[in-house]
Amino acid sequence: MARKYLIETFGCQMNVHDSERMAGLLEHAGFEATERAADADVVVINTCSVRERAEEKLYTRLGELRQIAAEQGHDPVVAVAGCVAQQEGAAILKRAPGVTDIVIGTQALRRLPLLVEQAIARKGPRFTPLISLDPLADVTFPLGVARRADPVKAYVTIIEGCNEFCSFCVVPYTRGHERMRPKADILADVREAAATGHREVHLLGQIVNHYAAPDDPACDFSGLLEAVHEVAGIDRIRFASPHPRHVTPRFLAAMAALPKVCRHLHLPVQSGSTRVLEAMRRRYTRESYLALVDQIRASLPSVALSTDMIVGFPSETAEDFEQTLSLTAAVGYHSMFSFKYSPRPNTLAEKRLGDDVSAAEKTRRIVALQHLQRDIQTRLNEALIGRTVDVLVDAASRRRETELSGRTSGNVVVNLPGPTAWVGQTRPIRIERAGPHSVWGRAAARAGERFDSAGSEA
Repeated sequence: MARKYLIETFGCQMNVHDSERMAGLLEHAGFEATERAADADVVVINTCSVRERAEEKLYTRLGELRQIAAEQGHDPVVAVAGCVAQQEGAAILKRAPGVTDIVIGTQALRRLPLLVEQAIARKGPRFTPLISLDPLADVTFPLGVARRADPVKAYVTIIEGCNEFCSFCVVPYTRGHERMRPKADILADVREAAATGHREVHLLGQIVNHYAAPDDPACDFSGLLEAVHEVAGIDRIRFASPHPRHVTPRFLAAMAALPKVCRHLHLPVQSGSTRVLEAMRRRYTRESYLALVDQIRASLPSVALSTDMIVGFPSETAEDFEQTLSLTAAVGYHSMFSFKYSPRPNTLAEKRLGDDVSAAEKTRRIVALQHLQRDIQTRLNEALIGRTVDVLVDAASRRRETELSGRTSGNVVVNLPGPTAWVGQTRPIRIERAGPHSVWGRAAARAGERFDSAGSEA
């Protein structure tokens, strides 16, 4: 009987893709996937440290695994991976003793199968947990090993690490300095994704638009988009996340000229106040960001913008927050990830700035921001009613078993009735209803098609 593994993932798209890679490595080592910790020989928890709550999820889960072992006598090898592993190292063993067997950092994932075998062989009362945190500059990865979890969308990492050192951000300390994957490796990954039926590719990196190919000095991020665009079988290209200060006229021209590149740009701003942006070490101002938005919309009139926003950053005043609200209203984002500031270990803000905005005030501000953003999203989505938009159907709807779900090029979630055979297809959908987080529509018949009253093919 094959040994079984379970990977639980917290955090961002890069963590999701790291989990896909670890899953592939374990399967090549002879393990099979399971969805139950009680059946697993190996449990990997892939962690995030961007927010405090994500860390707490790790320790809660480790306690649950300890309880399973005590109640059921089932004691799998437990590996903690990801950013918390890189950040905390051996401290994890002190805070949650007796449950973790492996602590493996963000830059050592390829060692997972070896460490698992060592842990299985040695596990017992005197077993000393294995810790592997050494950074590796090599960002190559065996082609085709990743076990892609999504049948339609494929993640492809182009950059590891970050050199920006924004004062609130832990990423440079958990994922290391910026390291570029070779263009040839990236294109091989994209071709493999297309060959396995994936219609959409997501290029991943902390600052994707700072990409410069180590194996092709002439290839910047715009050149990489052009090269990926030429790959047959890929219908859509997305990427996350660009940095505002690396958005160039060449980059916008490439987006405008390449129809496979989705008309959606995630442009993290973090605050609407120039004073706070300076404290965050973002290296742009409110005025330059708004000027960039104007430039983007002149080049890409139909683009949908999304962003990240932090409220309650150290020393943020009521006036600073009002500037965040006014910037949000001026830009009109299609979506936003908003967070209450919490100090992250080792960051400049944690070391040098006091967390001086009260928890109650942070809550008041984020509620006000999210209320405003909800109104903006509702208005933008309602503008789609009566229009026919192209939707890449990517899954069954999470809300209704009889419906499918997909996204427009602008990243708007669309729910629709239709057969599961449409998953992976791009369909014209006429929008009939809209809410703040998604819209609903029916398929518009193409030549030779007929639909029943439910919207399915007759």
